[in-house]
Amino acid sequence: MRVGLYPGTFDPITLGHIDIIRRTASLVDKLVIGVAINRDKGPLFSLEERVALIEEECTQLSMETGMQIIVHPFENLLITCARDVGATLIIRGLRAVADFEYEYQMVGMNRKLDDEIETVFLMAEAEHQAIASRLVKEIARLDGDVSKFVTPRVNRELIERFAK
Repeated sequence: MRVGLYPGTFDPITLGHIDIIRRTASLVDKLVIGVAINRDKGPLFSLEERVALIEEECTQLSMETGMQIIVHPFENLLITCARDVGATLIIRGLRAVADFEYEYQMVGMNRKLDDEIETVFLMAEAEHQAIASRLVKEIARLDGDVSKFVTPRVNRELIERFAK
């Protein structure tokens, strides 16, 4: 069984993330979505809320693709998390050149830590390349319409969160 790990904070999960998850189905049999706890980023949604949103959004996707999808919170090194879940591939989504520069460094470090775990980059589809969770939150905070960037469920959660 080919197991992949798609790590991120997913605060919140966007259509760009979902695009990458869907396209990963042709690469792996099982995808573990590693939800980084990352207290330094000060997430808008709690870990439990992010996990619940991802699980809800991926239920239908798993049925459509036949790929098993597991959501797994983690706070350790990415490479340690990959070993813990039995992943041989780390999936990373790229939007722009700036993403590649950062990811290139990470791949180099991860290869030094474990050269048996490969990293695969997937470019987001053109319609999703500009989507960043950070920008989605900022638009929603300023009462903008983020319905083109997230699912209806996530959109409702953002509206409720910023209405408080």
